[in-house]
Amino acid sequence: MAKKQVAEKELAAKTAELQGEGGRLTEKETIESEADSVSIESIKSSLATPTEDFDWDADEKVFGNYNDADRKKFEDMYAGTFNQITKGEIISGTVVSINNKDVVLNVGFKSDGLVSTSEFRDTPDLKVGDSVDVFVEAPEDANGQLILSRKRAKTQRSWEAINEALENDRIINGFVKSRTKGGLIVDIMGVEAFLPGSQIDIKPIRDYDVYVGKTMEFKVVKINHEFKNVVVSHKVLIEDDLESQKVEIVSKLEKGQVLEGTVKNITDFGVFIDLGGVDGLLHITDISWGRIEHPKEVLSLDEKINVVVLDFDDEKKRIALGLKQLTPHPWENLSADIQVGSKVKGKIVTVADYGAFLEIIPGVEGLIHVSEMSWSQNLRNPQEFLKVGDEIEAEVLTLDRDERKMSLGIKQLSNDPWQEVAAKFPVGSKHKATVKNMTNFGVFVEIEEGIDGLIHISDLSWSKKINHPNEFTKVGDVLDVVVLELDVDNRKLSLGHKQLEENPWDTFETIFTLDSVHQGTVVKVTDKGAVIALPYGVEGFVPTKHMVKEDGSTLKAEETNDFKIIEFNKEAKRIVVSHARIWEEVKAEAVAEERATKKKEAKAAVTAVKKVKDSVEKSTLGDLDVLAQLKSQLEGEESKAKKG
Repeated sequence: MAKKQVAEKELAAKTAELQGEGGRLTEKETIESEADSVSIESIKSSLATPTEDFDWDADEKVFGNYNDADRKKFEDMYAGTFNQITKGEIISGTVVSINNKDVVLNVGFKSDGLVSTSEFRDTPDLKVGDSVDVFVEAPEDANGQLILSRKRAKTQRSWEAINEALENDRIINGFVKSRTKGGLIVDIMGVEAFLPGSQIDIKPIRDYDVYVGKTMEFKVVKINHEFKNVVVSHKVLIEDDLESQKVEIVSKLEKGQVLEGTVKNITDFGVFIDLGGVDGLLHITDISWGRIEHPKEVLSLDEKINVVVLDFDDEKKRIALGLKQLTPHPWENLSADIQVGSKVKGKIVTVADYGAFLEIIPGVEGLIHVSEMSWSQNLRNPQEFLKVGDEIEAEVLTLDRDERKMSLGIKQLSNDPWQEVAAKFPVGSKHKATVKNMTNFGVFVEIEEGIDGLIHISDLSWSKKINHPNEFTKVGDVLDVVVLELDVDNRKLSLGHKQLEENPWDTFETIFTLDSVHQGTVVKVTDKGAVIALPYGVEGFVPTKHMVKEDGSTLKAEETNDFKIIEFNKEAKRIVVSHARIWEEVKAEAVAEERATKKKEAKAAVTAVKKVKDSVEKSTLGDLDVLAQLKSQLEGEESKAKKG
């Protein structure tokens, strides 16, 4: 009875719906049953005729035979058969079916969910019945469809696992996808992480491509949540394993112990050797007894070699290694025939400011000091004589086998030119010499190889005053010289240049006499005066107070005027002149001449007065008044003359 009531009620509702739609049925709204092919009237006639005592309003009072409490109970039971699904959560679903486009999952909801098969590329063996975690993007879209995503579920699970690995310092696995600038890209459960090149291994990696396609263990070292960046390291796993090995290896080390190692890294200053968990430094000076410019001349990467422990530090775990110490020192194999005076051959390995080192055999070197390269007393740069790689012969000057030191010389292979210098360069002989060096006091020249001499600055020129030799000559110039002094014992040769000419000062003494006047030009003005260019290439000096002209101004540079000689010193080659003295003396002469004239006039007046006095005595009384007036006049003039 209850079923009949329910059927009739559903039929009535469907009929009302159809009438409201104008009697039109859509494909979506058809009832999937046999009733789809019959009319509404057929459905009504097929139903049992309700009895007259059926209560059609019973649904509003009580559903069937259930009261309100039972109804609420059964509704709750019905709702409990479905899972409560919330947007953004991860749930588990069971694969119901698989087709080319979608995978259907039963997640315990009122409808199944669809996930694109493209999200299951990593699980080619997926089959019906498998359990899969999915992310709820929306419980129901516009079409009432449950929207799920396995990719987002994997990503979220991966981020949770990665964060947990970082917090708990846990090891995770990852697949190396590709190489990028500075490192590798690692896939960790669907999340891409960056593996820097420096974090791949404890030794430098020269080829990153060998790791592409491998699954490796990593530790998460950094996470940037804002940009979703993950940085991992494989090196820390190796270091953790090696740390315990280092402690064990270092604890067993002894000085002098020989170990096998692998060349791990090569630098300019040495080589790092992997001793199987701990690194040691093989310094460049401990690689070979002979000199080498770079460790790569002897060793190569990944080469296995035996080394000896020279020193180590337990706390810092630093180990100093040696390679050359495994072979005897070359000095021990130096031939006993080599003694002082012996001739040896070798190759120049180093050139310094003070000399050069000649390698006789690998590990045995001798110093050739720059003073032993040439008989010349003028020390020069060793690079003028030798360069690295030259193969030469030298003579042993000193030899100390205990201290392993040897000094050599190459000038000893030729005759000492000073043994014949007295005969070849006697005093007064004239020669040509090359300027090699200059100092404040003179010029060093070379007459021939090994024979040097000095031209003092005072012996460069008779007439010019030279403050520095570079005002007169330069390095490389060839000068004519004359030998002034010769000291064979002390290997000293004094030379002169100006002595090739007669001393012009003998002539100048007759020309530039005191008080003679000559025309000159101001060459240079200084604080104390000025340098004057006089005739015949001679220079004079005029003090500041003698530079004043008649109009009160002062002489300027490049100004030409007359000068009077006020001092001439032949020995010191000094001439002092004055311009002011010329016009001052003319003026003084004019004043003196004026004074002499006045004096002469006064003397004549006195003579006249005397004559008047003598004539007064003979004058008459009538003439006395006239004479008195004349006398007074003359005495007044005489008085004025004396005052003038």
